[in-house]
Amino acid sequence: MKYYVNSDCIGCGVCEAMCPEVFEMTDEGLARALDVELSPASESSAEEARNVCPVLAIERVD
Repeated sequence: MKYYVNSDCIGCGVCEAMCPEVFEMTDEGLARALDVELSPASESSAEEARNVCPVLAIERVD
C-alpha cells in the first residue's frame, strides 16, 4: 500500500511528525509521500497520519 498527498495540503507537518518513514516536508513547505515499501508498523502510523490530517489531504493508493 502507498500514500499520496494531494493539493489540499496546508503544510502543517502532522503527517511527517507521526510517520517520517513515509511522509516528508518539501522545500515549498508542503508534505509529500515517499515511494517506499511499508512495514506493518509504518503502515499503521501512515494510516493514523492519514486519519488525523486536518484537511484530509492524504490518500491511500492500493
